[in-house]
Amino acid sequence: MAVNRADLHTHTTASDGMQRPADNIRLAKEAGLAAIAITDHDTVDGIAEAMEAGERLGIIVVPGVEISTSANGGDVHILGYYTDWQNEAWRKQLGSLLDVRDRRNEMIVERLSAMGITITLDEVTEEARKQGKDGGSVGRPHIASLLLAKGYVASMQEAFDVYLGSEGSAYVNPPRLHPFEAVDWIRDAGGTSVIAHPGLYGDDGLVEEIIRYGANGIEVYHSDHSPEDEARYLQLAKKYNLTITGGSDYHGERQGEVFHGAIGHRTVDVSVLDQLNRRGR
Repeated sequence: MAVNRADLHTHTTASDGMQRPADNIRLAKEAGLAAIAITDHDTVDGIAEAMEAGERLGIIVVPGVEISTSANGGDVHILGYYTDWQNEAWRKQLGSLLDVRDRRNEMIVERLSAMGITITLDEVTEEARKQGKDGGSVGRPHIASLLLAKGYVASMQEAFDVYLGSEGSAYVNPPRLHPFEAVDWIRDAGGTSVIAHPGLYGDDGLVEEIIRYGANGIEVYHSDHSPEDEARYLQLAKKYNLTITGGSDYHGERQGEVFHGAIGHRTVDVSVLDQLNRRGR
């Protein structure tokens, strides 16, 4: 059992996850965790339900968000913890990011159509609805799931490798916030900023720039990080006195495939919560 452990990176149906927020809390309880963060893409809509479930099941729920940004032509995600998530101005600010995500979906569908892959935005929305989504952010995992359902790919991983990932033929990256702006947004909302899964960017120079700009922490432990990644970012965290976080990046299970890892697959000691709650203040 993972006593006194926390998984600080999970997604729900509030964005592109497969499970409702309360289900993530139940899974954390079953995994023996002490705490779990809800870090949906560009929204805090799942936190209230998660908090209620946490109180009922005795699990600490860390309010979070994962902000989508871009720099040097690629995606960069910045996690924000303990922001003033009930503040309407902050929620509206995050809502402005969903318009960019919608435009990205349109551009991806257009690219796929040009390659002879016939899917529509309505079908993507319906696929998300079938997975339990009832509003908020629709993203690439929903498109990947539709490609899988229609037989264009054999797995979610293939959908990202061939079409939707940064090296994929339908990848697009419309103008987004710069990571520095996300750090500022999170600070202004009273939260603590953490660079998500830095090993996925292939640009450690950029990672250091974001750290020097003012990011408070770095996600050292992630389902897609190798042991070499973890060792490298652990050294970077120590060099800059950063808060060290980790999480599964759980999105749920699609066609028998867990994306990226199961809840509890990557964790940190629950004492990290005190650092996250303090650094943004």
